[in-house]
Amino acid sequence: SRMSRIGKKPIPLPVGVKYTVTEGGKTVLVEGPKGKVTAMLPGGITLVQKDGALVAERENDKQAAFHGLARALVFNAVTGVTTGWTKDLDIVGIGYRAELKGKNTVVFTLGFSHPIEFPLPTGIEVAIDPKQTHLTISGIDRQKVGQVAADMRSLRKPDPYKNKGVRYTGEKLKKKVGKTGAK
Repeated sequence: SRMSRIGKKPIPLPVGVKYTVTEGGKTVLVEGPKGKVTAMLPGGITLVQKDGALVAERENDKQAAFHGLARALVFNAVTGVTTGWTKDLDIVGIGYRAELKGKNTVVFTLGFSHPIEFPLPTGIEVAIDPKQTHLTISGIDRQKVGQVAADMRSLRKPDPYKNKGVRYTGEKLKKKVGKTGAK
């Protein structure tokens, strides 16, 4: 299957990245220049270091389904501690904006009666452009970065008629067709 082929692909270990398998092989701690992140290892999957790369190996084909997943999780961890993960959001709407308050809170003005304060979880940073309408969320944990972006977007999802709201950069919005059926 395709997934197990992906599972066998070695994960290059950049200089300065080290890993420790813990808890009887259930998790792997990956440490690098940007920090450390823990990845889950599904049962029956072991990590072996070969020629400066990490290879996820499986005991038998029962674990085939988890093989690709295990590799993806470890790859995400290695990428996270070396280059990090980012997600970009755009805020669309007159007077809509976001600003940083202190280091760990983003304040969103999204046309509601009062601003929304959004506390940032540990390990997540946000950069906001001078126009206050473009946010870059970054961190070493891919899942957390994605979750924060999704939570921010849900504060005011893009309106299909006017396109106002918080959206992922480059997100294509489907325009709803009016009653006349005009395209």
